[in-house]
Amino acid sequence: MAATLGRNHSSVSEFILVGFSTFPRHLLPAFFLLFLLMYLFTLLGNLLIMATVWSERSLHTPMYLFLCALSTSEILYTLAITPRLLADLLSTHRTITWVACASQMFFSFTFGFTHSFLLMIMGYDRYVAICHPLRYNVLMSPRGCACLVAWSWVGGSVTGLVVTTAVFHLTFCGPNEIHHFLCHVPPLLKLACGTDVPVVAKGVGLVCIMALLGCCLLILLSYAFIVATILRIPSAEGRHKAFSTCASHLTVVIVHYGFASVVYLKPKGPQSLERDTLMAITYTVLTPFLSPIIFSLRNKELKTAMTKTFLRKLHPSSI
Repeated sequence: MAATLGRNHSSVSEFILVGFSTFPRHLLPAFFLLFLLMYLFTLLGNLLIMATVWSERSLHTPMYLFLCALSTSEILYTLAITPRLLADLLSTHRTITWVACASQMFFSFTFGFTHSFLLMIMGYDRYVAICHPLRYNVLMSPRGCACLVAWSWVGGSVTGLVVTTAVFHLTFCGPNEIHHFLCHVPPLLKLACGTDVPVVAKGVGLVCIMALLGCCLLILLSYAFIVATILRIPSAEGRHKAFSTCASHLTVVIVHYGFASVVYLKPKGPQSLERDTLMAITYTVLTPFLSPIIFSLRNKELKTAMTKTFLRKLHPSSI
């Protein structure tokens, strides 16, 4: 649908999210049920982590403060994407307005990049805890931790605003079919027209690569120092204990950047829409689903606290 919206606005007033409409119709209810269960588990898992950290005073430490912030960003990230995906799976009316599309892009990028910045800060927290334990309380003071979390949200919001503004400043002349299940940059740029499109594509790509690569490199640098410090610990038990405090964070980092690299660094060439759609599910639905599982199972202290909290709710007299 075309409309005249002014000089700086798109001539397209709504888009059509193709998404899973290219799959056989009999598979859509199965996809809906699977993604719904994963979405509910993601919400419940992250809420349980937040509730456990809030109720257990022993977990009122910087590491778990960052974990709560990470769970919050994950809940909001999935909220920006998954409900719309679920609705479109059961609907034949897959149109999304220009404003709703821009809003979805802004919030998904904001919370997605906030997630990456928080993972980077958690890596720094582990670096300070293992490499500079005597200065930990000074370097990771409550005020300092709050500032780091705040700057992560500010950084995510600025990145989301820059990307969304750049993309939706373009003119979309039609067609209006987005070959994706969400308002994502590459399929939207294919619908844009004008001489600014290549410049915007390169600029947005540069911003995203610099932010994500910067986070990844800083995390790798933190773990390089962490591994070097752990290897100098004389006892095997001490090395195991030190590394176990990093295991859950490191696993989530590997999953997060692993799936992202599979999607964004895949070889360019002819790709089927169905394959691209399923690959995009890995970082929009699967990664948030796995994150609370990894933190719950790989972090012994959190797992013990969650079990204790759960049993206290069920059997108050037994704790």
